[in-house]
Amino acid sequence: MLQQLPAGAFAPWTQSNKGASLGVGEFKMSRIPVLRSSFHGLKVEIAHSNAIAKTRPRIFFCTFRSPYRGRNTIKKHEIIPQNTDLPPALPKKKKKPYPVPLKKIQQAARADKKLAEMGIEKPLEPPKNGLLAQDLIPVAYQVLDSWKVLIKGLAQLMHVVPVHACSECSEIHVGLIGHDIQDCHGTTSGARRSHHLWIKASINDVLIPIESYHMFDPFGRRIKHETRFNYDRIPAVVELCIQAGVELQEYPSRRRTEPIRMIGRKVIEMGGIVEEPPLCGSLVAELDTHSASGRFPPPPKEEVPAVARETLFAYERVKWGVRKLMRKYTVKACGYCSEVHVGPWGHNAKLCGEFKHQWRDGKHGWQDATVDEVFPPNYVWHVEDPMGPALTSGLKRFYGKAPAMVEASVQAGASVPEKYKPMMRLDIVVPEDEEARLIA
Repeated sequence: MLQQLPAGAFAPWTQSNKGASLGVGEFKMSRIPVLRSSFHGLKVEIAHSNAIAKTRPRIFFCTFRSPYRGRNTIKKHEIIPQNTDLPPALPKKKKKPYPVPLKKIQQAARADKKLAEMGIEKPLEPPKNGLLAQDLIPVAYQVLDSWKVLIKGLAQLMHVVPVHACSECSEIHVGLIGHDIQDCHGTTSGARRSHHLWIKASINDVLIPIESYHMFDPFGRRIKHETRFNYDRIPAVVELCIQAGVELQEYPSRRRTEPIRMIGRKVIEMGGIVEEPPLCGSLVAELDTHSASGRFPPPPKEEVPAVARETLFAYERVKWGVRKLMRKYTVKACGYCSEVHVGPWGHNAKLCGEFKHQWRDGKHGWQDATVDEVFPPNYVWHVEDPMGPALTSGLKRFYGKAPAMVEASVQAGASVPEKYKPMMRLDIVVPEDEEARLIA
């Protein structure tokens, strides 16, 4: 932006003035206003013609911004907010939003359709063409090893840290006693004035089990409603690791040597159909949360903080690995319920009973899944003093939340990770009941 100084500020015109050049013909002018510019690298040129000078002298300024050169680009450090709220709960009587904007989905579909009309094969890269992504095979093994450590560590911590679950809803609480916050939405919550009915929780209450059908060939025959019992259901994290390259004797998977060829949505070459081997038995016990508390005894008292730190690290490792694998391997989730399917397209089992399932004949509304749908965090209220009084509804706005796995590890002796501090609201001092009314 050009800024003009007061009228009294003049400077003599000479041809030696820098930043200006004389146009066609000579232009005699003793004093001109001095203009200052706030643009970086601004260049000012004065043009003049004899025809214009006869009537009235005019000065034309041609300005443009020069490119930034020789500047060091310094990355700003990521500023962690002081307090953050959890993402709002999605309404059950509405479809989930698409993780990818709908316009991008439609653009990709139109591009695939245009290539199909021209008879051009769809360009596919591993693992979209059925081959393994070699750089993600070590990541899959790391995720599976961390998954084993997570199940073992959580089962041991639940012998030490008390965890309560409501018998009427999905709410859980990590602490010596259950909280008194009136937010129960169970079937008989009206008679209890929304108070919870606390019972002892299990490992599946903290680590929510999300299961998926195991597919010997993800690009093979699609699962139908009549054939759904021919496939085993295993944790979605384990199925994702198997399709990413992990070899399990109990659950083999087809490894292709030739890529799949597709035109649009039609598969024109997939290497034939291979008969699936018979089921070898149940899943390895260390990969399943079923009866994990009975399989792992409580740790010694002096080793509890070390187990908590190791378990929390395994939790973050699994979440990191799932996010990295899902960037290339396709995982589908129902837009109405919690069903998840690992593979290029979802199954046809009619098991959806959520919003307007009659219109869809019980079929799932498949869309791209998010990390929280495959490995969901179960948020609980953060308890600053586990030995203190129970949390109350009047002070609910002063309490923070955290994933149940993080809260259990912190109460067992692990340090709070930096990214969870804002949502746990560690910097807020919880007032007394009579002081809360005086706070704006």
